[in-house]
Amino acid sequence: MLSPFYIQILAAVLFCIGVATVVSKRNIFFAFLGLELAINAANLSFIGFAKSLPAYQSVAGQIVPVFIIAVAAAEACVGLAIVILIFKNQETIDSDDYSTMQG
Repeated sequence: MLSPFYIQILAAVLFCIGVATVVSKRNIFFAFLGLELAINAANLSFIGFAKSLPAYQSVAGQIVPVFIIAVAAAEACVGLAIVILIFKNQETIDSDDYSTMQG
């Protein structure tokens, strides 16, 4: 059985990679990819802690990621729809060009 410590280390590494991708990439699709990686790292952390609990207590640690995945899917749909609408006007997916928009 894998120790929860190692699962948390893996989750922390994946979270750091996701945050670094969001901060460093100018392409908005890679930023969304990094955001999804960070969210899934948090899910892995929940599952890792739930694995170390007794069966009747680990249910909450296994159900919370299901809701997080649902919220992340909704966020991705809305975010990509906004990016598509902005792309129609700006003709680019560079995130630096989005900062110059005024409304």
